[in-house]
Amino acid sequence: MVKSAEDNDLEVLANLAALLWQNHSVEDLFHEFSGIMSDGESRFFLKYEKNIPVGFAQCQLRHDYVEGTSTTPVGYLEGIFVKEGYRNKGYAKELLDACETWAKRNGCYEFASDCEIGNTSSFCFHKAMNFKEVNRVICFTKRL
Repeated sequence: MVKSAEDNDLEVLANLAALLWQNHSVEDLFHEFSGIMSDGESRFFLKYEKNIPVGFAQCQLRHDYVEGTSTTPVGYLEGIFVKEGYRNKGYAKELLDACETWAKRNGCYEFASDCEIGNTSSFCFHKAMNFKEVNRVICFTKRL
């Protein structure tokens, strides 16, 4: 079952997200997601198997320019994760479908995402879900 996350799901959501974004603490993600959920421009979905939370997706509406798109707003997949042991069962596709449906209901005609260049599993997922690669970018920074 995929469900739209609500405020009472924040702890479950933050625990799953910490497995994906390991450089963030559960507490930081909890507070960040709490603010994001209240803005109305984002949605989180949770995937359960036998009442066990096994995955999540975060999507939002982007009104700024999104690489390779020509409309606004654009639905954007900010993150998607399924626990090991529950992968290759179509759960990520279910989560993505929920995000795309939400984006369509919010006036989007396009849906986009990104991944790091070296993240081959994410790249393969995006290709399998019929995303079209539109650009590759390497970002740089330095301290002044």
